[in-house]
Amino acid sequence: MEEELLQEYRNFLKDRVRRDVDFSQTDQSRGVPPPPVEKPFPPDAKRVDLPGKGQWPTIGKVDITQAIANRQSRRKFRNAPLSLEEVSFLLWATQGIRKMERPGVALRTVPSAGARHAFETYLLALNVEGLEPAIYRYLPVEHQLLFERSDEHLAEKIAPATLGQRFIAAAPVTFVWTAIPYRMEWRYSIAAHKVIAIDVGHVCQNLYLAVEVIGAGTCGIAAYHQELMDELVGVDGENEFTIYLAPVGKV
Repeated sequence: MEEELLQEYRNFLKDRVRRDVDFSQTDQSRGVPPPPVEKPFPPDAKRVDLPGKGQWPTIGKVDITQAIANRQSRRKFRNAPLSLEEVSFLLWATQGIRKMERPGVALRTVPSAGARHAFETYLLALNVEGLEPAIYRYLPVEHQLLFERSDEHLAEKIAPATLGQRFIAAAPVTFVWTAIPYRMEWRYSIAAHKVIAIDVGHVCQNLYLAVEVIGAGTCGIAAYHQELMDELVGVDGENEFTIYLAPVGKV
């Protein structure tokens, strides 16, 4: 049984499924409008403006070879806050929009198969200057943070939701990426899911390099309690669910 499962999961990494898809029958080919590039939100929702590109006077520059050479997973953080400017820069670096091509299609700072970008970014913010400790969602179109909800027990809930990894709750902010599979399925049908997994790696690698610019560190986390993490960020676990996360703090 274990050998059969191993073979099944290995096959997921291969690209044979693409030959089984009738791409003329995908929602894109049938003329179904593309899903929006970000989840809708009420117009009167509480939002926080973020400083945009060109408005980051404290963000320095790091040579790309130095950033790559210094890149490593870090699990110990100083007891220091991140600034809103720094968080804004990291959000732009990982999911920022460079250009809106047309409705449902955005070009971002990271690559994505078919420019589908199947992710939403949530922040578990515990110690960010200018931000109330709470859960937020990044709105890349507006370059704003959407206030989702406050939770006075947020720090205490992070460890069980990450299978006891207590160092994550010590970080001033944790990036949580959720997947909305239909954004990719709209174009690729059952061939969508492998590229979703590939794409989220692009996102986190940009975070690894970007934190080098602000004297911070991060650690990509793929081990977590699916249901508890989905509940923590407030997603349904079916049409949207947690796929990856990364705490960020000064080092």
